[in-house]
Amino acid sequence: MRIYVVKPGDSVWSISRTFGVSMESITTVNGLQEIPGLVIGQALVIPTRERTYVVQPGDSIWAIAQRFNVSVYSIASLNSISAPYSIYPGMTLRIPEKSKNYGFIEVNTYIEPSTSENETRVINEVGSYLTYLSPFSYRVTEDGSLITINDETILAAARRYRDAPLMVITNFKGGTFDTDLGHTILTSSTIQQNVINNVLSIMRNKGYYGLNIDFERISPDDKELYNDFLRKVVAALRPLNYPVATALAPKTSAGQVGAWYGAHDYRAHGEIVDFVILMTYEWGWSGGPPMPVAPIDQVRAVLNFAVSVIPRKKIMMGMPLYGYDWTLPYMPHGAYAARVSPQDTYTIAYRRGAVVKYDYRSESPYINYTDERGVQHIIWFEDARSVQAKFRMASEYGLRGVSYWELGSSFPQNWYVLDDMFQITKVIT
Repeated sequence: MRIYVVKPGDSVWSISRTFGVSMESITTVNGLQEIPGLVIGQALVIPTRERTYVVQPGDSIWAIAQRFNVSVYSIASLNSISAPYSIYPGMTLRIPEKSKNYGFIEVNTYIEPSTSENETRVINEVGSYLTYLSPFSYRVTEDGSLITINDETILAAARRYRDAPLMVITNFKGGTFDTDLGHTILTSSTIQQNVINNVLSIMRNKGYYGLNIDFERISPDDKELYNDFLRKVVAALRPLNYPVATALAPKTSAGQVGAWYGAHDYRAHGEIVDFVILMTYEWGWSGGPPMPVAPIDQVRAVLNFAVSVIPRKKIMMGMPLYGYDWTLPYMPHGAYAARVSPQDTYTIAYRRGAVVKYDYRSESPYINYTDERGVQHIIWFEDARSVQAKFRMASEYGLRGVSYWELGSSFPQNWYVLDDMFQITKVIT
């Protein structure tokens, strides 16, 4: 795999001739069929040279993927085969060659329930690349009961791809994470036992693999109460072989203060639970000033602290699948930035004549453009270069894996780069 940055005068045809790969493979890997044309400065993934394989009687696409040590989706994508990935004897398949130089990795992604059709589509696109799939979220109430979600389609799709489903519980209420709700839960042993009983009932009935606790904006005064709650959960679930994970705000020191940070005790979580998911994104967020969503220098600062108190193989580094489109000049308390996918960004850039620029300090791409009303905009987003830099950093630190927020934003390059660099671990056989 190579990454090539589009220059003036380039076309898919000229790039394919330069690298000796097909136009179709470049188009498919980069999702170019989703955007109107190439953009100057756009980073393109160039697949390595391919081999061919003639399907034999009894072959399945899963068996072929295993034989050549590539993912099902990479074969399906390269050959324009859609789910359920039907093949037949005598069919000639193009098999991508992958390097896999960075070893093994676990991959989690969150998904918010939407429609059965949309859930099936997005999981079909990426299911082969996942270790865990985390429907977001079951909300804990004041009495310890759980507000359920419609996760049947998601769980069925997870089974098809051997993705281990993690049940996510939150203190989410009224459109945000609720500090008072968290306090109510953490100060009552009865409520906590109700939570544990309800979690176990749902996990057993629906076939969840493990639990992800995402309690945020917990009062710093409740830090030890939160740690004790985690101990109770682990004591109940671990004997039943249910792993427990937590989501942690991005801290750079144990003493970091603030509503989002104070109760998240990195050292204690590292000792208590099976693994943690660091939410290393949202530096650039919809209500804040324009900046990269996950600048690599900021992510590195969080990892430097995290690995000093948490075993490295218990850490999953958060990654975004999206960017934000801010209007300029930025005005505090003004209009919120719109979330956009990388593919949406390229469409906007092409139509507005924008050029993709790259900030090497943050390892993040961005564009500036003017809309039809004459208003200036900036979009910070992710591309093949930025995710490759993050993957290299995850490998450098020897982490357990990466975790995405969230499925639904089209970013085909991410999955190809991930699959090229790593062997993705499946915990369900």
